[in-house]
Amino acid sequence: MSEAQPHILVVDDDKRLRDLLGRYLTEQGYRVTTAVDAADARAKMAGITFDLLVLDVMMPGESGVDLARSLRESSLVPILLLTAMGEATDRIAGLETGVDDYLVKGSFEPRELVLRISAILKRAQARSERQTSVGAVKFGAFVFEIERRRLFKSGEPVHLTEAESELLFQLARRAGEPVSREDLSPQGEEGGESRQIDVQMTRLRRKVEDDPRFPRFLQTVRGRGYVLQPD
Repeated sequence: MSEAQPHILVVDDDKRLRDLLGRYLTEQGYRVTTAVDAADARAKMAGITFDLLVLDVMMPGESGVDLARSLRESSLVPILLLTAMGEATDRIAGLETGVDDYLVKGSFEPRELVLRISAILKRAQARSERQTSVGAVKFGAFVFEIERRRLFKSGEPVHLTEAESELLFQLARRAGEPVSREDLSPQGEEGGESRQIDVQMTRLRRKVEDDPRFPRFLQTVRGRGYVLQPD
Protein backbone atom coordinates (compact mmCIF):
# COMPACT_ATOMS: atom_id res chain seq x y z
CA MET A 1 0.00 0.00 0.00
CA SER A 2 1.25 3.50 -0.77
CA GLU A 3 2.96 5.47 2.00
CA ALA A 4 0.95 8.45 0.77
CA GLN A 5 -2.29 6.91 2.03
CA PRO A 6 -3.49 8.33 5.37
CA HIS A 7 -2.48 6.18 8.34
CA ILE A 8 -5.24 5.69 10.93
CA LEU A 9 -4.93 4.36 14.48
CA VAL A 10 -8.10 2.58 15.70
CA VAL A 11 -8.23 2.27 19.50
CA ASP A 12 -10.98 0.03 20.92
CA ASP A 13 -11.02 -2.70 23.57
CA ASP A 14 -13.74 -4.57 21.65
CA LYS A 15 -11.76 -6.97 19.46
CA ARG A 16 -14.68 -7.71 17.15
CA LEU A 17 -15.32 -4.04 16.38
CA ARG A 18 -11.61 -3.24 16.27
CA ASP A 19 -10.98 -5.94 13.68
CA LEU A 20 -14.10 -4.98 11.72
CA LEU A 21 -13.08 -1.32 11.49
CA GLY A 22 -9.53 -2.27 10.66
CA ARG A 23 -10.59 -4.47 7.75
CA TYR A 24 -13.16 -2.03 6.41
CA LEU A 25 -10.86 1.01 6.52
CA THR A 26 -8.09 -1.00 4.89
CA GLU A 27 -10.49 -1.96 2.09
CA GLN A 28 -11.23 1.76 1.63
CA GLY A 29 -7.56 2.44 0.95
CA TYR A 30 -6.32 3.59 4.36
CA ARG A 31 -3.32 2.25 6.22
CA VAL A 32 -4.60 1.02 9.59
CA THR A 33 -2.97 0.17 12.90
CA THR A 34 -5.03 -1.00 15.88
CA ALA A 35 -4.58 -0.69 19.64
CA VAL A 36 -6.47 -2.37 22.49
CA ASP A 37 -6.38 0.54 24.94
CA ALA A 38 -4.86 3.97 25.63
CA ALA A 39 -1.56 2.54 26.88
CA ASP A 40 -1.19 0.46 23.72
CA ALA A 41 -2.10 3.52 21.64
CA ARG A 42 0.54 5.66 23.37
CA ALA A 43 3.18 3.01 22.75
CA LYS A 44 2.36 2.91 19.04
CA MET A 45 2.18 6.69 18.72
CA ALA A 46 5.69 6.87 20.18
CA GLY A 47 7.03 5.21 17.05
CA ILE A 48 4.53 6.15 14.33
CA THR A 49 3.04 9.47 13.23
CA PHE A 50 -0.64 8.90 12.48
CA ASP A 51 -2.88 11.06 10.30
CA LEU A 52 -6.02 10.40 12.36
CA LEU A 53 -7.13 8.55 15.51
CA VAL A 54 -10.44 6.72 16.00
CA LEU A 55 -10.88 6.43 19.78
CA ASP A 56 -13.42 4.40 21.73
CA VAL A 57 -14.62 6.45 24.70
CA MET A 58 -15.28 3.61 27.14
CA MET A 59 -12.05 1.66 27.63
CA PRO A 60 -10.55 0.08 30.74
CA GLY A 61 -7.96 2.31 32.34
CA GLU A 62 -7.57 5.65 30.59
CA SER A 63 -10.75 6.51 28.68
CA GLY A 64 -10.83 7.78 25.12
CA VAL A 65 -11.93 11.22 26.35
CA ASP A 66 -9.02 11.39 28.80
CA LEU A 67 -6.59 10.26 26.11
CA ALA A 68 -7.94 12.86 23.69
CA ARG A 69 -7.69 15.59 26.31
CA SER A 70 -4.10 14.63 27.08
CA LEU A 71 -3.10 14.52 23.41
CA ARG A 72 -4.61 17.95 22.77
CA GLU A 73 -2.09 19.48 25.18
CA SER A 74 0.70 18.82 22.70
CA SER A 75 -0.76 17.49 19.43
CA LEU A 76 -3.03 18.60 16.60
CA VAL A 77 -3.61 15.08 15.27
CA PRO A 78 -7.23 14.72 14.09
CA ILE A 79 -9.39 12.64 16.46
CA LEU A 80 -12.77 10.99 15.96
CA LEU A 81 -14.46 9.62 19.11
CA LEU A 82 -16.52 6.44 18.88
CA THR A 83 -18.84 5.54 21.75
CA ALA A 84 -21.94 3.64 22.78
CA MET A 85 -23.21 6.70 24.61
CA GLY A 86 -25.60 8.90 22.66
CA GLU A 87 -26.66 11.50 25.20
CA ALA A 88 -26.01 15.14 24.31
CA THR A 89 -23.98 15.67 27.48
CA ASP A 90 -21.67 12.81 26.49
CA ARG A 91 -21.20 14.22 22.99
CA ILE A 92 -20.46 17.66 24.40
CA ALA A 93 -17.95 16.24 26.88
CA GLY A 94 -16.14 14.59 24.02
CA LEU A 95 -16.17 17.61 21.75
CA GLU A 96 -14.98 19.87 24.57
CA THR A 97 -11.70 17.99 24.60
CA GLY A 98 -11.00 19.39 21.14
CA VAL A 99 -11.74 16.29 19.07
CA ASP A 100 -12.81 16.75 15.47
CA ASP A 101 -15.92 14.58 15.36
CA TYR A 102 -18.05 12.13 17.31
CA LEU A 103 -19.96 9.00 16.27
CA VAL A 104 -22.29 6.80 18.31
CA LYS A 105 -21.78 3.04 18.01
CA GLY A 106 -24.69 1.11 16.62
CA SER A 107 -26.26 4.12 14.90
CA PHE A 108 -23.99 4.55 11.89
CA GLU A 109 -23.11 2.65 8.75
CA PRO A 110 -19.41 1.95 8.11
CA ARG A 111 -19.69 4.17 5.03
CA GLU A 112 -20.64 7.08 7.28
CA LEU A 113 -17.45 6.57 9.27
CA VAL A 114 -15.41 6.71 6.07
CA LEU A 115 -17.16 9.91 4.94
CA ARG A 116 -16.53 11.57 8.28
CA ILE A 117 -12.89 10.50 8.29
CA SER A 118 -12.50 11.87 4.76
CA ALA A 119 -14.05 15.21 5.82
CA ILE A 120 -11.79 15.46 8.88
CA LEU A 121 -8.67 14.75 6.83
CA LYS A 122 -9.67 17.37 4.24
CA ARG A 123 -10.13 19.98 6.97
CA ALA A 124 -6.77 19.06 8.47
CA GLN A 125 -5.10 19.38 5.07
CA ALA A 126 -6.73 22.76 4.46
CA ARG A 127 -5.61 23.94 7.90
CA SER A 128 -2.07 22.80 7.16
CA GLU A 129 -2.06 24.63 3.81
CA ARG A 130 -3.31 27.84 5.44
CA GLN A 131 -0.69 27.52 8.11
CA THR A 132 1.99 27.03 5.48
CA SER A 133 0.89 29.97 3.33
CA VAL A 134 0.65 32.53 6.14
CA GLY A 135 3.71 33.21 8.27
CA ALA A 136 5.17 29.72 8.03
CA VAL A 137 7.80 27.79 6.10
CA LYS A 138 7.30 24.18 5.02
CA PHE A 139 10.17 21.76 4.43
CA GLY A 140 9.44 18.06 4.05
CA ALA A 141 7.11 16.91 6.82
CA PHE A 142 7.96 20.03 8.86
CA VAL A 143 6.21 23.38 9.23
CA PHE A 144 7.87 26.21 11.15
CA GLU A 145 5.62 29.04 12.33
CA ILE A 146 7.90 32.04 11.97
CA GLU A 147 6.29 34.53 14.33
CA ARG A 148 5.43 31.95 17.01
CA ARG A 149 8.74 30.18 16.50
CA ARG A 150 7.07 26.76 16.69
CA LEU A 151 8.09 23.69 14.72
CA PHE A 152 5.69 20.89 13.76
CA LYS A 153 6.33 17.55 12.09
CA SER A 154 3.21 16.12 10.44
CA GLY A 155 1.12 18.23 12.81
CA GLU A 156 3.03 17.10 15.91
CA PRO A 157 5.02 19.74 17.85
CA VAL A 158 8.80 19.32 17.91
CA HIS A 159 10.59 20.57 21.01
CA LEU A 160 13.25 23.19 20.32
CA THR A 161 15.61 24.81 22.77
CA GLU A 162 15.61 28.60 22.82
CA ALA A 163 18.86 28.67 20.84
CA GLU A 164 17.57 26.20 18.24
CA SER A 165 14.34 28.16 17.89
CA GLU A 166 16.26 31.39 17.33
CA LEU A 167 18.53 29.77 14.76
CA LEU A 168 15.61 28.33 12.80
CA PHE A 169 13.78 31.66 13.05
CA GLN A 170 16.68 33.52 11.46
CA LEU A 171 16.97 30.97 8.65
CA ALA A 172 13.21 30.75 8.04
CA ARG A 173 12.92 34.53 7.63
CA ARG A 174 15.33 34.25 4.72
CA ALA A 175 14.43 30.75 3.50
CA GLY A 176 16.31 29.77 0.36
CA GLU A 177 18.95 32.45 1.00
CA PRO A 178 22.35 31.72 2.57
CA VAL A 179 22.83 33.41 5.96
CA SER A 180 26.30 33.95 7.39
CA ARG A 181 27.33 32.64 10.80
CA GLU A 182 27.88 36.23 11.88
CA ASP A 183 24.31 37.18 10.97
CA LEU A 184 23.03 34.11 12.77
CA SER A 185 25.01 34.89 15.88
CA PRO A 186 23.10 36.74 18.63
CA GLN A 187 26.07 39.06 18.97
CA GLY A 188 26.77 39.36 15.27
CA GLU A 189 30.42 38.60 15.99
CA GLU A 190 33.02 36.19 14.71
CA GLY A 191 34.87 33.69 16.86
CA GLY A 192 33.24 31.94 19.77
CA GLU A 193 29.69 32.94 18.91
CA SER A 194 30.05 31.68 15.34
CA ARG A 195 31.42 28.35 16.56
CA GLN A 196 28.41 28.09 18.88
CA ILE A 197 26.15 28.45 15.83
CA ASP A 198 27.83 25.37 14.34
CA VAL A 199 27.08 23.43 17.52
CA GLN A 200 23.43 24.50 17.49
CA MET A 201 23.14 23.64 13.81
CA THR A 202 24.42 20.13 14.49
CA ARG A 203 21.79 19.66 17.19
CA LEU A 204 19.02 21.12 15.03
CA ARG A 205 19.90 18.85 12.13
CA ARG A 206 19.49 15.83 14.39
CA LYS A 207 15.86 16.85 14.87
CA VAL A 208 14.90 17.55 11.26
CA GLU A 209 17.20 15.57 8.98
CA ASP A 210 16.89 11.88 8.12
CA ASP A 211 20.67 11.77 7.91
CA PRO A 212 22.32 14.79 9.59
CA ARG A 213 25.59 13.99 7.78
CA PHE A 214 23.89 14.69 4.46
CA PRO A 215 21.36 17.44 5.25
CA ARG A 216 18.52 18.04 2.85
CA PHE A 217 16.94 21.09 4.48
CA LEU A 218 19.61 22.75 6.65
CA GLN A 219 22.48 22.98 4.22
CA THR A 220 25.95 24.44 4.53
CA VAL A 221 26.97 26.92 1.83
CA ARG A 222 30.74 26.96 1.75
CA GLY A 223 32.16 30.38 2.52
CA ARG A 224 28.69 31.88 3.07
CA GLY A 225 27.05 30.14 6.03
CA TYR A 226 23.81 28.14 6.20
CA VAL A 227 20.57 28.02 4.24
CA LEU A 228 17.12 26.59 4.97
CA GLN A 229 15.84 24.95 1.79
CA PRO A 230 12.00 25.01 1.81
CA ASP A 231 9.72 22.92 -0.42
